[in-house]
This record gives sequence, structure tokens and C-alpha cells, in this order.
Amino acid sequence: MIKELDVSKIEKIMEIWLKANVKAHDFISEDYWKENYDFVKEALPQATVHVYEEDGEIMGFIGIINKSYIAGLFVSNQHQSKGIGSRLVEKCKEYYPILRLDVYAKNFKAIRFYEKHGFKIEQEKENDDTREIEYSMIWEA
Repeated sequence: MIKELDVSKIEKIMEIWLKANVKAHDFISEDYWKENYDFVKEALPQATVHVYEEDGEIMGFIGIINKSYIAGLFVSNQHQSKGIGSRLVEKCKEYYPILRLDVYAKNFKAIRFYEKHGFKIEQEKENDDTREIEYSMIWEA
């Protein structure tokens, strides 16, 4: 079931965020994610966060800022490739006529996932923090 974030469950959300980032971005130091943990934890409640939960267990979430930007989509490592990310993206498509995001060029799995959901690469740029190349992608209804 997809529902809005219950901030009392922020610790579980952050656990998913950290583990999924480390796994998906092995080309970036794990320290980078740990250093940004507190910032993200503080920023998350300001975003619109949709959580996928079954039997009280949070399995994934998607955060939207500025009414169209996917700040992050994360599925717990043990629940990946089960359609949870797809359900979260499709739910957001019901609310927003345009969705944008940035994804690291080396994150091939994520790029394929977003292309499968109709996103197109709009721009290539260098991330200011990591110096890694990333793509700006867009989906329009």
C-alpha cells in the first residue's frame, strides 16, 4: 500500500536511503552518503514522500520536491526488483503532469528503469558535490 510518510518512521526510511545509496552508487565513497545523512533526514519531512508499506513494513519510498522533481526513489535492498519502485513512480504520475530527476550516468540500472517508465534524458552535467556525470531526465504526461 502506498501512503504519505509518517515522520515517526523516519529512521526506517533513512536506513533504506543509506543502504540503497551505498549499493547503487559503489562508484561514490560510502562516506559521502554518511556525511549527507543528517541533511537528508532533516529535509525529508519538507518533501512530499510516498511510502510503500506492507504489513507494517516499509519497503520503499519516493520523495518529490518543487511539485515535479523526484529527489529520490529508494527500495530496500531485499525488496528490489519486485515492482515496488514502479508502483511508486506510477503513483506520482497520477499527481504530477511532469516529473524530473537527476541520475548518475554510471547507475545503469536506474537509467534503464526510468527509461522503461517513459523518462527521457534531457541534459548531461557534472554533479557539483561528487564530480560524477549525471543525466537530467524528464517525463511528461
